[in-house]
Amino acid sequence: MGIDSQANLIQVVNQINNHVFDALLISGDLTHNGTLSAYNRLKDILSPIDTPIYVIGGNHDDSTHLNQVFEKNIFNSFQLGSWDIVSINSVQLNKTSGWVTDEALLKLDQTLEYSNSNYIMVVLHHPIVPMNSSWNDKLSLENPQDLFKILNKHSKIRAVVFGHAHESASFSHQKFDIISCPSTALQFTQEMRIGFNEFHLNDDGSIGWQTQWI
Repeated sequence: MGIDSQANLIQVVNQINNHVFDALLISGDLTHNGTLSAYNRLKDILSPIDTPIYVIGGNHDDSTHLNQVFEKNIFNSFQLGSWDIVSINSVQLNKTSGWVTDEALLKLDQTLEYSNSNYIMVVLHHPIVPMNSSWNDKLSLENPQDLFKILNKHSKIRAVVFGHAHESASFSHQKFDIISCPSTALQFTQEMRIGFNEFHLNDDGSIGWQTQWI
């Protein structure tokens, strides 16, 4: 696509290191082609970051290579203060669009039910709402209604975060926000900059966030 994604990512890492933060969360598509060398190169680029890094897989990721290089960073849930950050897998084999299986939904439901934290952020790769942009929503989560049935049961949820759509956007749904993360490669909008989202998870359950553009 004529994009130097490695140079872009180095800029992003440098910018991230200008901020004080507790964790770095990558919501999938760590590489474009999923090669082992690409994951090793990514690990080198991320090496200046000395706070915990948490990742989930996306449709561009090769699960075997991802696990081989980032095994210690892949998460189901982790805690930040009074918050739990909980992931659910939405990736389908050899498909761009997403699907959450019954098994994944059951696991999510149980994790949310037994969370000891006051508030929860849920993270997945695929969009769960129409993006209201040039993005092709057919490439998003195919069964969002099944996920919403679980999400709507749990009052601790304050935000659902996803990537995939290469767009910074936010949507409201009942008691939680829905937030889309921009790309460090290129956006599928008129936005020409690259960027990342910075979140402030407050002890009262409120969330402050903004996209840091570069």
